[in-house]
Amino acid sequence: MGKEIDLIDSGFEIGVYTFGELLSDPDTGQFISAKQRINEIVEAAKLADDAGLDVFGIGEHHRLDFAVSSPQVLLAAIAQVTSKIKLISATTILSTQDPVRLFEDFATLDIISNGRAEIVAGRGAFLESFPLFGYSLDNYDQLFKENIELLLKLNENERITWKGHFRSELKDAAIAPRPIQQRIPVWIGVGSSQESAERAGRLGQGLMLAVLGGDPVYFKSLVEAYRCEGLKAGHIPASLKVAVCSHGNLSKISHQAKKEFYPYYTNYFKYFMKNGMLYPISEADFEQMASPNNSLFIGSPQEIIEKILRQYELFGHQRFLAQIDIGGLPFNKVAKNIELLATEVAPVVRKEIKKRS
Repeated sequence: MGKEIDLIDSGFEIGVYTFGELLSDPDTGQFISAKQRINEIVEAAKLADDAGLDVFGIGEHHRLDFAVSSPQVLLAAIAQVTSKIKLISATTILSTQDPVRLFEDFATLDIISNGRAEIVAGRGAFLESFPLFGYSLDNYDQLFKENIELLLKLNENERITWKGHFRSELKDAAIAPRPIQQRIPVWIGVGSSQESAERAGRLGQGLMLAVLGGDPVYFKSLVEAYRCEGLKAGHIPASLKVAVCSHGNLSKISHQAKKEFYPYYTNYFKYFMKNGMLYPISEADFEQMASPNNSLFIGSPQEIIEKILRQYELFGHQRFLAQIDIGGLPFNKVAKNIELLATEVAPVVRKEIKKRS
């Protein structure tokens, strides 16, 4: 059997994640290929591992403007060039995945990585996977509900008997291989839905909260609802873990971080969020989004430290993840983000949170 899950707080975790989008550089107009993007993601993960970050995540999309449709395959490649960093999906579109196949893939990844695999299950911001894999949007929520329940049962049992509505029945089915960890950590990805946060609590799984815009204080009620439902369902407080993810860019000088990131962030917004309330983003809009009481992590290392600690006071979370390769940002700038986050932000945040704890 694998090792027991350690529910003792092992310290505040800091990491990075990517969705692997394929956008032109707004300065040069140049596109990179999916091959180059994937190669750069592997190199970014290696840099993050070498620098001492805790987590590296990869999201799932099924579009030509994203390079990654199978995070578990790419994470397995990354496992071969890293040694310590945790490898997570960010997120897996669980509504259109077969939970058995998914669990076996991540169990294999867990073996390859020597116990570093984690799953972040969500419903996804895009809907292409539904027709692609033969699912109806009419069953959007029911699919997720059934699949997460089955996934958690697979995580607990080597053999399973199960019957649902959307896949074939299982009769004393062997689920192989088993992971190195006794259970693969599972997180539920949540945007702004209190219902989803409450479900994560009832299930006793981690809450991965996307805080991408506005004052973070507005998300505090989701964390409170998550913990409240978790405790009501009988889960111990130490098992109700919270992770916060956001967009970010770092530079030694605050003004430089904003100046260099503005064209890339507007590029991202123009392409993926054309119907968003902040489209198009003016420089004044951007300044507000990056202000101390807002959610974007853009600025000097000291400003990023202060934002993480402010959110820690709000949420009491255990993990922070930054998406630092948005909008066609060149790889040399992504590498610089990783370096500053690992060397100037993470040590201070970990020390301060340990002191407060």
